[in-house]
Parts: sequence; C-alpha cells; structure tokens
Amino acid sequence: MSPEPIVVAFVASEFQVRGTSAYTLRLARRLPEFGFKPVIVSPDSECVPDVCRGKLDLLDYSFLETPLVGSLIAKLAARDLKKFQPRLVHVQSRQAIDSGHRIAKSLQVPYLLTVHDFTEGQEAIDLDPHLNAGVVAVSEYVREGLRKTSSDWRYSIDVIYSGVDIPKSDVGAHVLEAERTPVIGTAGPLEASKGLDFFLQAAKAVLDQGHDVEFLIAGSGPEESKLRELARKLGIVPNVTFVTNLLDFGTCLRALDIFCLPSLSQGLGTIMLEAMALGRPVIASEVGGVTKIVQDGDTGLAVPPSDSARLAERMIELLSNPARAREIGAKARSLVIDRFNVDRMVEETVRLYQRILTSPLSR
Repeated sequence: MSPEPIVVAFVASEFQVRGTSAYTLRLARRLPEFGFKPVIVSPDSECVPDVCRGKLDLLDYSFLETPLVGSLIAKLAARDLKKFQPRLVHVQSRQAIDSGHRIAKSLQVPYLLTVHDFTEGQEAIDLDPHLNAGVVAVSEYVREGLRKTSSDWRYSIDVIYSGVDIPKSDVGAHVLEAERTPVIGTAGPLEASKGLDFFLQAAKAVLDQGHDVEFLIAGSGPEESKLRELARKLGIVPNVTFVTNLLDFGTCLRALDIFCLPSLSQGLGTIMLEAMALGRPVIASEVGGVTKIVQDGDTGLAVPPSDSARLAERMIELLSNPARAREIGAKARSLVIDRFNVDRMVEETVRLYQRILTSPLSR
C-alpha cells in the first residue's frame, strides 16, 4: 500500500499567461510523481487551461490579495485547507507573500517563497523568522538582488531554475524556410518593463529596409492599447499581429521563426526558454538572468536594452542567414534540455521540500 502523499499548499497570485503562472502549473502537475499533493490557493484560476484544471485541486478566493479584507480571506482559506492537512506552504511569487504568510501562520506550518524577478531599488521582503523555511530564486541574478536588499539577510536562498517542457522532436528545422514569410515575435505580459515599444520601433526599421516580415506580439496587459497606437503611428499595422486572450503561448511560439525578448529587466525569462526549447533562435536584452542564458553568437543574440536600432540589426542578421539562425536555435535547445528542463526543476524542488520537512522548523 502506497503511503499517503504529503500535501503542499501553493499560494499564488491571479493566474495569467506568464512565466510565474506556468512555473506553478508545471510544478503542480509533476509533484504527485514524487509523493507530494499540491493544493493551489489563488484569487482567480480562470486562466488555468482545462487540461490542467481536472487534475489539480484549485481553491479560489476573489479578495485574497485585497488590503482591507485580505487577512480575513486568508483565514477562510486556511480553514478550508485544514481538511487537506498541508505540511508546507509554498508561496509562488513575491506578489503572494502577504496572503501566503497569513495562511502559513493560521495553519502553523513553515512556508517557502519563490522569487522570479528583481528590480534595482526594490524593498527587502518581509519574512517571518519563525515560519519562513527559505527562499527559491529562479536565477543567480535574483539571488544576488535579494541579498542586496538587506545588509543582514539571514534566510537561505536556493537557486532553482524555472524549468520548461521539452518537445520530443527537434522542431526548429523549418525556421526561416525560403517559401514562407518570416515571422518575428515576442510573448508575455504587455507591461512597460518588457520593452515592447522598442520591439515595434525595431520592426519599423526592418520593414523600412525592404524586408518582408510579419511581426507578432502575443499576450495581454496594461500596455496593449499604447502598443497598438504606437504600431499605428509607425505605419506598420499591416505587418503586426496582436494575439490576446490566450491560455498558453505554445501555438504562437511555434508560429515564430525568431523570438525576441526586449525586456528592460528580467529575472530569468521562462517564455524565452520555451521558445529555445522549440529550437527558435532568440534575440534578447542583456539584462538580469538572461545574461547567463544568451551567450551572444552561440545560444542567441544579445542586444543592449532600450536599443531598437541594434535590435533591428540583429533581426536582419538572422533573416539574412537562415542556416546560422537554425544553428543558434539548435544550440539554444540543447542548453535548455541540459539546464532548464522541467524534470530538473521538480527534482531539485522535491529535495528542498524534503530538507525542510525534516528540519526542526516543520516539527
């Protein structure tokens, strides 16, 4: 008879089509293989794909992160979680730390926090020294950033890269085929920090030089109307497609020949890793954790952030040499298989759970 699985309560922010939500779902889907049962608490899980929904325990509390009533909602969530008897709370992002801490305190179990990003000048995270069992940083850049926020940082930080699923076959062989119009695109939340205005300016420069290219922006967010207006002002609307209201980016990433990540700041770049796993060559800003992944001319092409002219030059560089683009895409795919696959992420997380659950804090 198999032992009962160990329950871990995941506390997440509202699910969106972005890297942090993908991290939660990938981890939750694989944990049962290792004897753990995740129960996910969030303000809204409507964007969770149906293929995941039927296999996961999802508990929604609409006002979980609302300042005025969030503490009361967290107590309600903790009451409902008691029937599952969780032994650990895993807070899925810094945005969910307040509700995660409240739930862990009500349940009197330790909590672990995953941090996906870091911005210079960011305030230190307020952690409970009695209940916090450590922090997971998705890159060395995030780990060092967290340590800089406080001169007396006293919590352990484990770097566990966000892992992505690896397609079974090498699907990058058709990149920049001669008979097709090339597609250059990006995917993720449409936020100011993603530098998408520079992507559109680079698109105009490429088109102005006579290249026949389609550009794709997949995702949604507060910058959407501004970006659509910029495309109109630049006169490139016929060549730019916005794809919104997605449940995942898979189809859009497969439609691309070249993936761009023009971010102004970036903890790691999970969606970029998904594109790399598909054998797509990437052009990315030299920011944050991206610098450890994109080795210029080898596993991708690097550009300075906020530099649309250089971004356009690197786009043309790949468009003009399809064989080199496919070679870069193949090297990128090999890197992801080796260092950023979901198996490695889950196994390292399980080892961390086991370490926490055998420590004095969890007793």
